[in-house]
Amino acid sequence: MLPIPWGLSMPSGLHRTYGAHHLHLITCSCYRRLPFLRSARARDRFLVILEQTRRRYRFVVVGYVVMPEHMHVLITEPEVGSPSTVMQVLKQRSARSLLPRRRRRDRRQRELFGEEGQRAFWQARFYDFNVWTAKKRVEKLRYMHRNPVKRGLVESPEQWRWSSYRHYLLGEAGLVQVNVGWGKILFRGRVA
Repeated sequence: MLPIPWGLSMPSGLHRTYGAHHLHLITCSCYRRLPFLRSARARDRFLVILEQTRRRYRFVVVGYVVMPEHMHVLITEPEVGSPSTVMQVLKQRSARSLLPRRRRRDRRQRELFGEEGQRAFWQARFYDFNVWTAKKRVEKLRYMHRNPVKRGLVESPEQWRWSSYRHYLLGEAGLVQVNVGWGKILFRGRVA
């Protein structure tokens, strides 16, 4: 097991372990937990970007849920880069796509009055929990899939279109391919 590479400075108590071929449950919140993902259009756009990122960095999405102000993904380690690389790309691309465009005049006004750059979309950090057993994998999938019900957004998990639950329950293809490449990774004996 390797600690996060590149000597990145991490907040005290936050430790990321890469290279052990665990699954990673990653949680990321919108800036100040604002509901930037409250619309179906925003959640759909985020999932399209997640799928593009999955293909580019070649990792398996085992599960996901997109909530109005945060998201969870359960992924394998990517073949290209690290989970941190994946999150950096995913957060940057989704923020660029979903933040409203500001007119040039507005930008010049902000510069005149000393206001800094762009509005933030995501919190600066993300939470990464290593999942190394089948029991934990099931536990984390259940937690993610029940999140919209617990929050009162729907009465049952299958009613929330922005999670992998419908894939598991109905075999339904969504905007993100779930478990694609999983057999290859299991065959190599890399993931529990």
